[in-house]
Amino acid sequence: MADKVTLTEAEWLAKLGPERYHILRQAGTERPFTGIYERNKATGVYMCGGCGAPLFASSEKYESGCGWPSYTAPLPDAPIDELIDTSHGMIRTEVRCARCDGHLGHVFPDGPRDAGGLRYCINSASLDFAPKE
Repeated sequence: MADKVTLTEAEWLAKLGPERYHILRQAGTERPFTGIYERNKATGVYMCGGCGAPLFASSEKYESGCGWPSYTAPLPDAPIDELIDTSHGMIRTEVRCARCDGHLGHVFPDGPRDAGGLRYCINSASLDFAPKE
């Protein structure tokens, strides 16, 4: 993994802007069916919007109907941390970028069974996309 990215909160806010800052740095979420990548079908790689680390291949993206981009698995070497999240009266598994500690979304055990059974439910605002050339 590349070096850990650490910025002050003021630097993160200046870099990300208010919406992305709220999601990546304050564990917020975007409204369902509003994210720019929710319906994206282009071939490429989804990267962390905070530090640019490659996270998900478009080949792992699928239509889950939940309103957020969904993936069956991260890239093999993706810097992903999974943490227990007990906010909002639920027990969930939070997904964070291990390189910049940015909140990406959550992973649930209700994905396609033939692809491992996981659904990485990720905020579009926490991602950037690099189309395949």
